[in-house]
Amino acid sequence: MIVNIINSYRDIITIADKELIGKQFFEEKKQLDVKESFYGGENSEEKTLEEVKEIIFDWIKEDATFNIVGKKSIEVAKEMKLIPEEGIGKIDGIPYAMILL
Repeated sequence: MIVNIINSYRDIITIADKELIGKQFFEEKKQLDVKESFYGGENSEEKTLEEVKEIIFDWIKEDATFNIVGKKSIEVAKEMKLIPEEGIGKIDGIPYAMILL
């Protein structure tokens, strides 16, 4: 998984399945654009499952926004109780979620 932490007024933590970076998905009038510049920006790093869990655990305590894309990434977020099942959307079979804490 690729994690990017974007420091701003409300920090943004992006987590995406590596193979989805740079791809676009379409369904009816919806589009999911997993932009390299956002999800794989210059500060992004590939992380192990345990490292992603640690990042979620650390950032869940902050006033942060999470943008999560991909089956593996969503499963980790669900396991860490960051998102409930009803908070997950899908476009072209790709799960995604945005969480504001």
